[in-house]
Formats: sequence, structure tokens, C-alpha cells
Amino acid sequence: MRSTDSQPLSARPEVTARITAQTGLDEEKLTELVHRFYGKVRADPLLGPIFAARISDWSPHLERMVAFWSSVALMTGRYHGAPVPAHAGLPVEWRHFEHWLILFRETATEICTPEGAAHVIARAERIARSLHIAVEDAQPRTVPSLL
Repeated sequence: MRSTDSQPLSARPEVTARITAQTGLDEEKLTELVHRFYGKVRADPLLGPIFAARISDWSPHLERMVAFWSSVALMTGRYHGAPVPAHAGLPVEWRHFEHWLILFRETATEICTPEGAAHVIARAERIARSLHIAVEDAQPRTVPSLL
């Protein structure tokens, strides 16, 4: 579908509005979720040191994460990054992703409506699995000698 000035029309505003109506999620709610969640991550004894070793200025990271969750949860298209390469070299295992998910589920349940929490948690679980696979694939492997 095209508008009269030959620019493509986006279905995103309608999709975003529908998701907001169904879940109660909006930019303000996602900002609150991201900030509270990463506050917990920063204070966490398992995850905090991993993040602290890589992030010194949290403001840009939090802005990027709000844009990411806006794109993932509300289909806004605001995020234009590449999360897989950013995570591929991290010194993490599934237990780190599992712990990240525990904190995320807890925070989503505190901040969001039940529908909104279910919406973002389902996406977080898929993201954790995908990033874990990327991290695993990026690990150097030794090939056993056939001789």
C-alpha cells in the first residue's frame, strides 16, 4: 500500500496500538521495565561484574535497551543494532542467561500487567535462547585428531 506522495505506509503504528491495547505496554512502561531490570542486573553478584566490565556509561546502554524492547515488544522498529555480535564473545554460559531470565521475569511481573508481562517474558525467553546459541557457536572448538 502506498500513500499519495509515493512513500510506503507503515502498518507499525496500528500494530503498536493493538499491542498496547492488548498488553498495557507502552514506551513509558518499557522504560520503567528496562531501568528497574538493569538496576537489578547491576547489583546482582553473578551478572553485575559481567556488565560492569563492559559498560561504564549506562545512559546510552539503557536508551539502546529501551529502543530494543520497544522494537521487540511493540514492533516500533526503533532499534537498529546487532545484538548477536555484541554478545557472541561474552564469558557466559546458560546459567547466566537463566539467571538473567529470572530477574527479567521478576521485574516484568512487578511492572507490567499480566498480559504485558507474559508478552515481554515470552520474547525474553526466545532472545535468551538465541543469544545463548550465538555465544556457544562463537566458542573456539578443538577438533579431535583422526590420526
